[in-house]
Amino acid sequence: MASSDQDLVPVLDKDGVRLTVDDAIATVTLANPAKRNAQSPALWRALTEAGRQLPGTVRVVVLRAEGKSFSAGLDRQAFTPEGFDGEPSFVDLARGADAELDATIAEYQEAFTWWRRSDIVSVAAVQGHAIGAGFQLALACDLRVVADDVQFAMRETSLGLVPDLTGTHPLVGLVGYARALEICVTGRFVTAEEAVNTGLANLAVPAGQLDDAVRDLASAVLAAPRDAVVETKALLRGAQDRTYEEQRQAERQSQARRLRDLAGVGD
Repeated sequence: MASSDQDLVPVLDKDGVRLTVDDAIATVTLANPAKRNAQSPALWRALTEAGRQLPGTVRVVVLRAEGKSFSAGLDRQAFTPEGFDGEPSFVDLARGADAELDATIAEYQEAFTWWRRSDIVSVAAVQGHAIGAGFQLALACDLRVVADDVQFAMRETSLGLVPDLTGTHPLVGLVGYARALEICVTGRFVTAEEAVNTGLANLAVPAGQLDDAVRDLASAVLAAPRDAVVETKALLRGAQDRTYEEQRQAERQSQARRLRDLAGVGD
């Protein structure tokens, strides 16, 4: 996948984010390996823009990263008094009005929300360190395939902060409250074996096989009819917020739509 991604003309290539599209598969690459793909507000805006530029043909979005680390998390420059060039520093944000701070964090979060859109299936290919914001970006995707050298960690609490880039909801959903709490408050590393055993990752493979494994998974997703995948994803995504009876009803309604569509019968 890495070589084919590089052969394609990027739809977007800015601020450490590159988007390429090959028919039904889009690839979003974190492309700043020299800084271990550390994240910044500019990178988050580029990720948001990548989501908005996806053509309608895209069914699978692969998130990958160049270099030995998926993402080392938030660029430590954010914690300096001067912050990033052209950006308000975190100190400035903290001193601002509550509404302004809330709106700024909400804008940052947009980079992490679109990966779960019902019309796509997103797959994170994760190698090496995925720390803090990097962990949360991997959690933003529907599926995760990891290299055997992966090390997830949620370090925000250790820094006196909280995970605020949409990672807490999927983390609790995947591993449960108690383990999620323990992972967050200790900031410890989660290895590939634990990630698979607890449901954080769908599959772990040797690092050299990561791109091939993700390509195989994407192909398997594309083998199913698009509308059925979209309906199934919406059905499963809503399951945890429904009662058993509500989910039964949702299944019936979804199946009725599929049967009518297959039979060529309008609603």
